Amino acid sequence: MRVNCQEAILHISNGAVTEEYCLVHNHSWTPLSESLDNAVRYPLVNLTSTVLCNSSGVAPELVKGKAVVVLRGGCDFSQKALVAQDLGATSLLIASNTTLITPSANDSDYAKVHIPLALMRYRDFLDAQQVFGEGMQVQLYAPPHSKIDPSIAVMLLISIVTVALGGYWSGACERAHLSCGGAGGGKGENKADSGDLSLYSPLKVVIFVALMCGMLVLMYFFYNVLVYIIIAIFCIASATALFSCLDAVMDQIGCGTLSFSIRTWSFSVRSLILAAMCISIAVVWGVYRNEDRWIWILQDLLGIAFCLNFMKTISLSNFKICVILLSLLLVYDVFFVFITPFFTKNGVSIMVQVALGPDASGEKTQGNMVEVPAEPQAPSEKLPVVMRVPRFSAWAQNLCGMQFSILGYGDIIVPGLLVAYCSKFDVWINSPKKIYFVSCCIAYLLGMVVTFAVMLLSGMGQPALLYLVPFTLITSALVAVARGEMRQFWEGTTYEVLDSSRKPLLPGVIPCNPDLPLHLSAHPTGQ
Repeated sequence: MRVNCQEAILHISNGAVTEEYCLVHNHSWTPLSESLDNAVRYPLVNLTSTVLCNSSGVAPELVKGKAVVVLRGGCDFSQKALVAQDLGATSLLIASNTTLITPSANDSDYAKVHIPLALMRYRDFLDAQQVFGEGMQVQLYAPPHSKIDPSIAVMLLISIVTVALGGYWSGACERAHLSCGGAGGGKGENKADSGDLSLYSPLKVVIFVALMCGMLVLMYFFYNVLVYIIIAIFCIASATALFSCLDAVMDQIGCGTLSFSIRTWSFSVRSLILAAMCISIAVVWGVYRNEDRWIWILQDLLGIAFCLNFMKTISLSNFKICVILLSLLLVYDVFFVFITPFFTKNGVSIMVQVALGPDASGEKTQGNMVEVPAEPQAPSEKLPVVMRVPRFSAWAQNLCGMQFSILGYGDIIVPGLLVAYCSKFDVWINSPKKIYFVSCCIAYLLGMVVTFAVMLLSGMGQPALLYLVPFTLITSALVAVARGEMRQFWEGTTYEVLDSSRKPLLPGVIPCNPDLPLHLSAHPTGQ
C-alpha cells in the first residue's frame, strides 16, 4: 500500500457565501490541486442516503460531471470510488461519523481510481447543508506543507527577547543591590533582592537536577493526577511572576502609588489593581486552557512572565556553578529525549510524552498517517511548560486541528540563568558596554537558529539545550579568556551567601553596608 496522508481543504460556495472544511486524503493515491485557483469547481450531489457500494438506485445523469458525497461504511474506499467513477462522478467525498483515517486500498486498485477521493466529517456536511442548502459548489485542494513557518520566527523572537530582558532585569537588580549604600538607603536593596535565591554550592546544583529527573519520571507515570497539581501551581506562580514584572515596569516609568490604610493594614492602590489584573489573567487561562484557538496567547504571556521572574529570582554565584548546572541539564535533556524512547512502550521519549501529554503518540508518525476525530473530543490536559505558537501557514492542518510550534520553558530559563550571571558580572566589573551580557545573548540567538535549522533539516524535534549550552558556555568563556578575566569570571563573588566569612573574589566589589561608602574599582575603564 502507498500511504501519504495529507490534510486538505473543502471549499464550498453558492456565489454569495463561502466556507471551508477539513478533508483527509491520500496524496500518493488521489492527489489534489495545491491551490484554490487551480482547483476545479463542481456541483455537489448529496448521496448520503447510500453508502454507494454499488450503482443500484443511482441514475448516472444525476451524478455525471459532479462531485458526490456518500456515507462511510459497507465496503472499502476503492469500491466506492470505482462505483462513483463508473457513474461519471468527478470527485468522491466520504462523510464519516467515526475517526477520519487515511484512504488506502490494495496495490491492484490504486491504478483503477482516477477521481479525487477524500474523507470529511459528517457533522461538517450537516453544517454545510444548513448554510448552503442543496445548491453547493465545491472545490478540493491541498496546500503544500511548508517546513519553514512564520511561527518559528515568532518563537525565536519570544525566546531571545525573554532571555535578554531577564538578563537585563537581573543586572539592574544587582546594580540596585550594590548601590543600596547610596541614595535611597536600604529601600532599593530590599525591593530588588526580596525573595532571591542563590545557587552557590555544586552539591545543591546536583540535588536540584536530581529532583528535576525525579519529578519528570513521576510526571510520566502519574501524569493524569499530577497534571492538575502542576496547572494549579502554574496559575499561582505565573500570576505572581506577572505581578512582579508589571510592578517593575511601573517603577521604571515612574508610575506613582496611592496608599490607604484600614486599621493597621496599609494597601497600595496600584498593587491592588495589578494583583486583580494578574489573578484574572491566570484564572481565565486556567478556565479556558484547552481552547486552542486563542488561549495560547495568554499561556505565552504568563510563560514569559514566569521565565523572567525565575531568571531574576534564581542567582548563580559564579561561572563554575553555571558550567556544572548547564552541563548536567544538557545530559538530562539529551537522555530524556534521545535515550528514553528505547525503554518506553510506545517508543516516545519521556520528555515528549510529558510535554505533549496524551497527544505525544502522534509524534512518531511524522505526518505519514493522520487521524482526525469525527466528533468533538474531550480535551486532553497538557502541562503548561511550553511556549506555543500556531503554525500560521498550516491552514489545512489547522482546519482539522490546531498545529503548534513549541519551545519548553527550560530552553529559555536554563541558558537565561547564564545570561543573567553575565549581566551581573558586567555590573561587578563596571563594564559600560555590557560585553559579557551582549556576547551571551548573541550566542543564545545563534544557538536557537542552529536548533531550528537542525529541526527543519531532520524533520524531528530537537533538545534545544544540546545546542544552546555549548554556544553560550563556550562564548562566555572565550570572552573571559580574551579579556584576561577568566579567574574572576570563574570564581565570581560570594557576597550573596549571608553566612559566609570569605572575602569577595572580585577586587573592589564589597558587600553592601549602609554604613560604608561603596566603590567599584576593579575595571573602571572596562569594555
